[in-house]
Amino acid sequence: MLKVVVGHSDDPDSQAAIEEVLAKCVHDLSDLTDIPPQAAMLFAAIDFDHALILQKISAVFPEIDLIGCTTDGEMSSILGFQQDSLTLILFCSDTVEIHAGLGYEAKANPLNAAQEAVQKAKEKCDKPAQLCIPLPASYLADGSTTNGGLILEGLKSALGSDIPIVGGAAGDQFRFQTTYQFFQNEVLTDSLPILIFAGDILFSYGTACGWEPMGRKSVITKSQGTVLYEIDGVSALEFYQRYLGDRTPTAENPLAVYEGDSDRYYMRVPNTFDPQTGSINFLGDVPEQAIVQMTDFNREEILCSVKSSLQTALARYPGTEPDAILLFSCCCRRWLLGTKAKEEYQMIKTELAKDIPICGFYTYGEFAPLESQGSTYYHQETFVTLLLGTK
Repeated sequence: MLKVVVGHSDDPDSQAAIEEVLAKCVHDLSDLTDIPPQAAMLFAAIDFDHALILQKISAVFPEIDLIGCTTDGEMSSILGFQQDSLTLILFCSDTVEIHAGLGYEAKANPLNAAQEAVQKAKEKCDKPAQLCIPLPASYLADGSTTNGGLILEGLKSALGSDIPIVGGAAGDQFRFQTTYQFFQNEVLTDSLPILIFAGDILFSYGTACGWEPMGRKSVITKSQGTVLYEIDGVSALEFYQRYLGDRTPTAENPLAVYEGDSDRYYMRVPNTFDPQTGSINFLGDVPEQAIVQMTDFNREEILCSVKSSLQTALARYPGTEPDAILLFSCCCRRWLLGTKAKEEYQMIKTELAKDIPICGFYTYGEFAPLESQGSTYYHQETFVTLLLGTK
């Protein structure tokens, strides 16, 4: 059995917001007195008093394994799409183990942070891990960033490459200054909190972006980390100018990055560029010899990808129907969609035949496999749907 409850408040006052959220959760848990919640995730706007909020949660649920992060927007089955809000999801089960782990110094030592987080969570598990949800730091107080790709490699190494990893990186409402992560009653800025699911858990996932590749496929011939120097032997900037003319590279035209012979791809978003060297710095690693393709921006196709993400997850779901849905959507999607951003959540609700608890947030990068049973990738500008349930 898996019972999930969600609370959500758009009250700008921290104490009033968390009291409203907790009241809703406690009310919905009233018929489960013998099975208290064992884990939780908190998604919160950047300007709340997060320490106060965690203190209030701990007072009501002192034994709960909680992780969370700040966001670029929140979603739930209570209030739909919101900004400047607070949402909490609680997990109760007598057959599923759900345990939290935390790694420190995610920027300087992402591999060690991942190993530490997984070890702490696994120490509490009696059964093998089946699913991991990470909510890592992205922007830090000094304006620097963590490397989502390296964090993912660390998680794969610690968990084993066959364990799906589905989640998103913390946000700060497009300020790109400081993101916060939550673990139990701690507020952190350079950490990797995770939840591990083990036991009688059923799940599935779907990913989609909506950007359409255009032009011919090309090969990255020179890159280092997140800096792309050459594609097919010409500078990255020259490659972009073939398609954009005098327009500078922006989030409207990310690169589709293919792995091997697959027709599935993940996205890489250009951030800054150097006209002297012709290089472009991306918001994620751009590996040499990877096959890439320019993409075209269309708002309606981006919205339609939400439906595709959900339908893929539903088609893959191994049970009758899920008990909960988690959503992870990129902050760049919210920014590019503008006032239409709220339609992402509305599309999810329209496609569902019945009411299911839903919770999610707008991220600074998403984690999910591209294929069922496939390897996990670090994504951008992607909508990820995760379904959870039991047999």
